[in-house]
Amino acid sequence: MFATGLFARRTGLVVVAVLVGVWMAPGAAVAGDFYLRGGLGLGRSGDVIFMDKDCSSTAPAALYGCGTGGDGAPYRSRGDFGAVAALELGLGYTVAPARFEVLVEYRPRIEFEGRANFLAPERRQEVSADLSSVSGMLAAFVDFAGLGLPRLGPFDPFIGAGLGAVRNRIGETRMTFPATTTIVPDGSRTDLAWMVTAGVSMPLDERVSLDIAWRYTHLGEVRTRRGAGRVVWRDGSREPLPLDLAPTWARLASHEARLSLRYAF
Repeated sequence: MFATGLFARRTGLVVVAVLVGVWMAPGAAVAGDFYLRGGLGLGRSGDVIFMDKDCSSTAPAALYGCGTGGDGAPYRSRGDFGAVAALELGLGYTVAPARFEVLVEYRPRIEFEGRANFLAPERRQEVSADLSSVSGMLAAFVDFAGLGLPRLGPFDPFIGAGLGAVRNRIGETRMTFPATTTIVPDGSRTDLAWMVTAGVSMPLDERVSLDIAWRYTHLGEVRTRRGAGRVVWRDGSREPLPLDLAPTWARLASHEARLSLRYAF
């Protein structure tokens, strides 16, 4: 995951440098067209690890703590966000060969499914939570054809990058053990978001184009808040045990395939 993030950040810096060069180049076009773009994305997150922000915290109490689990790794929950679906809407302006866009994305339901490692690996310790995410970015794209580079048949390749902010929200986390369920408070966080992308565009008529792209999107951190959690005995043999829990966190990022339509005004 670290190597992927480092590659994506370097790619983003290259894209931004190209865009700045295009913008400042002598003779760059000053006239352009506004456009509206709407699309869908579907991707996967890869490995996701929830851990304490401070494993040594005692008041409030760290959920995981600083010990070593049954699998030999530090206490944590490890899993993935499964299939991540995204809706996107962009308002842009074309100044050939570049396009500049205000981009809003909504991920209405992201499901974390994983396992804790407090117990031996074969014992029950499932972890689940539902998330949602809304982000806004300023994005820029370079169309290769506008730079005089060859097309790929009917397709015009492009690259792009974006930077902005995101609001991530996570509902209650449920940790199911052989006899008990631990419930962790929900939480929300505003963080830095960025993306890099590469794809191809195909004109459908004079005003409408189809964009097909790969995108790596980094949506900052997901955090549970400090608050009241509880341990519940599922057989009802004991009263729930209240817990004052410290925050936990994980990174939210995904590789996605994108399909969108662009309409020039």
